[in-house]
Amino acid sequence: MSKKNTHVVPFRRKRKGLTNYKKRLTLLLANKPRLVVRKSTRNISAQIINFDKAGDKVIISASSQNLSKFGWKGTAGNLPGAYLVGLLAGKKAQEKGIKEAILDIGLQKSIPGSKVYAVLKGVLDSGLTVPHSESMLPKEDRIKGEHITKYAQELKKDDAKYKKSFSEYIKNNVDPSDITKYFEETKNKILGA
Repeated sequence: MSKKNTHVVPFRRKRKGLTNYKKRLTLLLANKPRLVVRKSTRNISAQIINFDKAGDKVIISASSQNLSKFGWKGTAGNLPGAYLVGLLAGKKAQEKGIKEAILDIGLQKSIPGSKVYAVLKGVLDSGLTVPHSESMLPKEDRIKGEHITKYAQELKKDDAKYKKSFSEYIKNNVDPSDITKYFEETKNKILGA
């Protein structure tokens, strides 16, 4: 019978469920920069990060808060906003000479057509190479915000529901029916910058 009382305490981030070290090691073994996408209800961020023994180094960073500089009038946490963040991040990466990366979604669930994959689609459209499956990317009409336009037109019949659902747009004097127009304008400004 063993009388050894050795107990190895796991890393704090592993104990708290903040990092999956097995998945992280797999990503690092690719020896490529990581495209790290994180989202909340009101914000989306995309970063290109390189591994360093002293700590990860952020090469470029883009978030939905940067979109207002390019004239984005929609809310920051929707699918068109996510695509534009990816496009901006990809453009910044191209300027820094980064040609390829691998996607790191962390502990988020992998849901086809979600905001995470809208960011990936934006990065791909900017010219960066990222291994992916086409089935995971959102459809073009959803990226442009046509689903938001249709929903806004349906809700215009019920004024109370319309004001409740699109309060953020109304507060910013934006017509949600024109979201596709705002999307194209912002996309052209990002690509032209």
